[in-house]
Amino acid sequence: MSGRLESFRQERERQNKRVLETATMTTKRFFNLDTGCYKDGALPAVTKEMAGLAASLVLRCDDCIAYHTIRCFELGVTEPEILEIFDVGLIVGGSIVIPHVRRARDLLDELQAEAAD
Repeated sequence: MSGRLESFRQERERQNKRVLETATMTTKRFFNLDTGCYKDGALPAVTKEMAGLAASLVLRCDDCIAYHTIRCFELGVTEPEILEIFDVGLIVGGSIVIPHVRRARDLLDELQAEAAD
């Protein structure tokens, strides 16, 4: 497993656990809404994750981009589909999104390498 990928997963889990240990009801409710939003509904979870990736690119949130890239990959979104999501993020967000696409591409490569092992 890739060091960077595993590090991201472990840090996210550790940080979420700590936040929730001390969270107010508002924070707990928000986390619950966030989790519930990406479940199957009128739109399947995979579609919601793809939308989340595009939105995260436009908002330039590297943690969110990483999370949604991982989830898209886990849910079977193909490389060509992910690359088109990157395109949507670039078109909507402009050239400032390019560095985020670079890091997302690196992460996708890591996910593919991990899956090949």
